[in-house]
Amino acid sequence: MKKILLELISYKQMIKSLVLSDLRTRYKGSVLGFLWTFLNPLLMLLVYTIVFSTIMRFDMPNYTIYMFIGLLPWMNFSSSILSSSSVIIRNSNLIKKIYFPHEVLPLSTVLGGIVNYLFGLIIMFIAIFISGMTISIHVLYFPVILFLLFLLMFALTLLFSSLNVYFRDLEHILGAIVMAWFYFTPVIYPSNVIPEKYQYLFNINPMKPIIDSLQDIFYYHRTPELSGLLQSFIYNVILLIVSWVIFRKLSRRFAEEV
Repeated sequence: MKKILLELISYKQMIKSLVLSDLRTRYKGSVLGFLWTFLNPLLMLLVYTIVFSTIMRFDMPNYTIYMFIGLLPWMNFSSSILSSSSVIIRNSNLIKKIYFPHEVLPLSTVLGGIVNYLFGLIIMFIAIFISGMTISIHVLYFPVILFLLFLLMFALTLLFSSLNVYFRDLEHILGAIVMAWFYFTPVIYPSNVIPEKYQYLFNINPMKPIIDSLQDIFYYHRTPELSGLLQSFIYNVILLIVSWVIFRKLSRRFAEEV
């Protein structure tokens, strides 16, 4: 593992180039180009504000902000997972022509999603201040939560990108899985409305402690549940190791299969 980490660091320039290329191609050919990085979350916020303030009313102060805090990381999480499933196949020419650690490809997709999320936070902070809310000292926990999100995304992208090379239907199945996953994640509803008898089902969701923690620091202005963050860290590291082992084993035949 240490050897791979050092090798990935040595390819940091390639990773940077792939991340920048991913960000550029997202809106290639559009008139506004990179501005869509800000406009997408802004438009999403406006739509949900209209829907949930006039049609579907929730008895929560600043409910739109509550939902947006969870929706923003979820959108980047889901888009990165879906995009990464075919990242090996999309870069087949690169894999066949030169040597490089193949982990670079899913890693660049994850980092691109993280960068998009960070840009989206600008819109979120503006919306928070406009709504009359404030930012508390608990925001200092954000780097820890972001790191947990990164670990989870990297683990899943390693797993799905390698499996999809051999099982091409996985790319299409993932769309349905991610859609169902969304409703089992407390994004549009708080965790305290989950019936007690179903809590165990939601607690095995690795995105739940991440979304809950973001709601804690940005909306409730309180310290996130540290035991939940520690548990999330342990689970995500284990998942990352397992995914990496599977990726390494399957990557030996990438050049032949793609």
